[in-house]
Amino acid sequence: MSARRTVAVSLTGVVVAAGALVTGWTVTAEPEAAASAGDVPTNTVAVEKGTVTQRFRISGTYGFDGSYTVIHRGAAGILTGAAAAGSTVRRGGVLYRVDGAPVRLLYGNVPAYRDLDSSVTDGDDVRQLERNLKALGMDPDGEMTVDRDFTAATAAAVKRLQKKWKVTQTGRLTFGTVAFLAGEVRVTEAKIGVGASAGPDQPVLTGTTTRRVVTADLAAERQNQIRAGDEVSVTVPGAGTVDGQVLEVGKVATSATDDNGNQQAATVRVVMRIGRPKGGATLDQASVQINLATAKHEDVLVVPMSALLAAPGAGYRVRLASGAYADVKPGLYDDASGLVEVTGNISEGDRVEVPAT
Repeated sequence: MSARRTVAVSLTGVVVAAGALVTGWTVTAEPEAAASAGDVPTNTVAVEKGTVTQRFRISGTYGFDGSYTVIHRGAAGILTGAAAAGSTVRRGGVLYRVDGAPVRLLYGNVPAYRDLDSSVTDGDDVRQLERNLKALGMDPDGEMTVDRDFTAATAAAVKRLQKKWKVTQTGRLTFGTVAFLAGEVRVTEAKIGVGASAGPDQPVLTGTTTRRVVTADLAAERQNQIRAGDEVSVTVPGAGTVDGQVLEVGKVATSATDDNGNQQAATVRVVMRIGRPKGGATLDQASVQINLATAKHEDVLVVPMSALLAAPGAGYRVRLASGAYADVKPGLYDDASGLVEVTGNISEGDRVEVPAT
């Protein structure tokens, strides 16, 4: 069907956050009625039941979560090897070598600070060592209890590990031979080159976790509009749009100053998980656009936004295929789909006019 009618135009806004790092838009639930835009050719579409999600857009970064600095804790020596940038070091793997001796990765949140053997006092560092020994299969008969006590069974498990690593089997884990970090490490940079001196307390490598995430700085006034578990869609350069969800919303707002010393707007950090984008294996610190959902209505009547007409006086209406008008009240606007939730004197299956494309 072709006809001519007057179209109402919805308005969009702009959100500006710290240092223009976060920009976005959102469609208001009650946009102002626009002036008549002239008659345009039309087609008709059916009123349907569906889902609408209200969103706003911010800029973010796609990369790897977290950061590690691997610090040499042993005696001074010459760096004779290091894990390559971009490589992943897992439990038991070699992070670097000093004078040919490897420094290996074990998992744990307590940094190494002493030798570990049967003479030490109880401690959480003993517990995390025993967890690693279990995970590496060094307690095949289940004789070792994972606790804070370094027992003879712990020493026996350490000897098995030393045998596997082809070093002297002493039953003692010498300070500086391992680094405890929270998990596997993706190496980003060597802080010193092979052949250089590595002294005590000197950074040797930096790295991240292997968890890929999207991070963004969100204007603090929007902090309460999203929460962990909310849906997101992320547009990745060269890879299209990928769905995901919010993992964390920062609880403490921070702000910075610009080059002129002016205080910038406060923001909170948001961390999101998304599916692996096509070709995303090589992406790191890529700029992305994020659509964050703030509200979602399911099984509601929806029509294209372009079907809304300004009603005489105030409000909105749609024009039916019969030529009659039906007053409607807009609900949520979903800019991603171009649909708007409506209630009023219309039913599923009714056909309404939209501008011809």
